[in-house]
Amino acid sequence: MWRRVVALSLLFLIVCASVTRSGSKTENTGITGAVFVTPIRPGPIRAGSESPTAAPLPNAMFTVTSDDGAVTRFTTDTMGRFQVLLKPGHYVVVLAENRFPKPCGPFEISVEPGEMTTVEWRCDSGMR
Repeated sequence: MWRRVVALSLLFLIVCASVTRSGSKTENTGITGAVFVTPIRPGPIRAGSESPTAAPLPNAMFTVTSDDGAVTRFTTDTMGRFQVLLKPGHYVVVLAENRFPKPCGPFEISVEPGEMTTVEWRCDSGMR
């Protein structure tokens, strides 16, 4: 009888450890990064100029899709940064708003198991 209790207890511990490990991998899988808009001023950019040519894209909503269709949406913060948790796979990310004359994206990204993929994307403001 006590052997059965010990065996069931060990099985329970193994299952709990397995769930905890797989849960932590899911929590650390996805995309993190920042989105910028460029150029931020019309006209030519002088070589050696110290003025910035790109700025963060704040509060912008993006759509994430896979081969199966829409997966999720995320919004950049005031500094253009974001983090979105995703299952491993291949995704396409595009700006869900019409802020610029040209589309922002599509940005294709592959997410690996247990990894946060860091990206830096740029959207064309259309200024010339």
